[in-house]
Amino acid sequence: MEENYSSEDRLTRALIVGVNLNSDPDFETSLSELESLAEACHMEVVGVETQNVSQINTGVYVGTGKVDEIKAVAHMLEADVVIFDNTLSPMQLRNLTEIIDRPVYDRTNLILRIFSSRARTKEAQIQVETARLQYELPRLTGLGTVLSRQGGGSGSLSNRGAGETKLELDKRKIRHRISELKKELKEIEKTRETQRKRRLGQGIPQVALVGYTNAGKSTLMNALIDRYEKQEDKKEERKVMAQDMLFATLDTTIRKIELPDKKEFLLSDTVGFINKLPHNLVQAFHSTLEEVRYADVLLEVIDYSDEHYPDHMRVTRDTLKELGADEIPCIYVFNKCDLVEKKDSDRLEERNGVIHTNLQEAAGREPFPTLPVIKGDSIYMAAGQGIGIEELVSMISSHIYQDYVDCTMLIPYTQGGLVSYFNENATVKNVEYLGEGTRITMNCLLKDLQKYKEYVEI
Repeated sequence: MEENYSSEDRLTRALIVGVNLNSDPDFETSLSELESLAEACHMEVVGVETQNVSQINTGVYVGTGKVDEIKAVAHMLEADVVIFDNTLSPMQLRNLTEIIDRPVYDRTNLILRIFSSRARTKEAQIQVETARLQYELPRLTGLGTVLSRQGGGSGSLSNRGAGETKLELDKRKIRHRISELKKELKEIEKTRETQRKRRLGQGIPQVALVGYTNAGKSTLMNALIDRYEKQEDKKEERKVMAQDMLFATLDTTIRKIELPDKKEFLLSDTVGFINKLPHNLVQAFHSTLEEVRYADVLLEVIDYSDEHYPDHMRVTRDTLKELGADEIPCIYVFNKCDLVEKKDSDRLEERNGVIHTNLQEAAGREPFPTLPVIKGDSIYMAAGQGIGIEELVSMISSHIYQDYVDCTMLIPYTQGGLVSYFNENATVKNVEYLGEGTRITMNCLLKDLQKYKEYVEI
């Protein structure tokens, strides 16, 4: 059946359905997140239906009696759509739609809709459309799907073969479109690879922002730009969109951060992670997410004000493992600490007592004194308020500038170009002009110290 679109004077009304399989400890968190996803799709959640089961019904996902109950509730609440908190098989989707007599979405469909509305660049749009078509292809039967694609198919596909049904033709068009999109994506990937090789060739350290969606990654990038961009008129144009919404950023953004001591690093920000992120999306965005693998250090940004943050950390770790980036050194950035209710000491103690996966230290059991707080490789800060930025940069520097050493060189005046080189590529602390040459006290790369060791003063 065709989807029912709400009138302009109200949001689409959604009834969400969650199935708790074998007492899943993450069930409530996942269901709450589904509500947020629905709201991100401009829907109003008018009801929640749940069921505890020991196994999934292959035909209708929930129990047969529960389907009738969901139908009755959906009609009573005048729900426009019914959304299930898991990926439904084509058969389950078809059966549920027929029985409930309402459009039925699953979690994957909802995430794809959000991604479609947020994609801005050509690459992101191609990635999302590829994932969407791969999702739709096996579910085309009986859903009344109307093909509306960017660019259209070739003329040869407009003529139906002898005996070819509308469904077969639609599926063939989708497969052809997926093939076209993959070719386009490969060309973009070649350009991305060339750019990546150029960046790696420059030898500038690379830092990647990772973490759950809406944890504050883009806000942190903007805070760093605010603090370290020297040209005031360049600040706003170099910033990225940062809004309090799921998946505000889909496109990979890379910015050079230049520090006062002349050191610099490249900071990349890309799509956030989420529980049950559709596999098709992970595949489609793989070339984008692959930027993470080339980082020298990761900044895992965590929304510390969200009581489910330990679950978000587990999802991030699992996704990084899938990308082959789980062994890269990591700094844990516990963000939005200013939003935590400091007066609720019990709540703080409960959170601070959690031993996080891969954390070298727990946060301790004391309520926060004054932000920021640093514990091992973890920092508790508030990027939106600009609190903890300098301390975080110091932590980043200790990771990516381990190859820098303090030294003093006496450089002959005949090697004036070398003095210019160090002024550009080292942190010069003191300069003296002596009879035999220029004495420079500085912090430089170990490889430069070894290369020009003949000028080093003992």
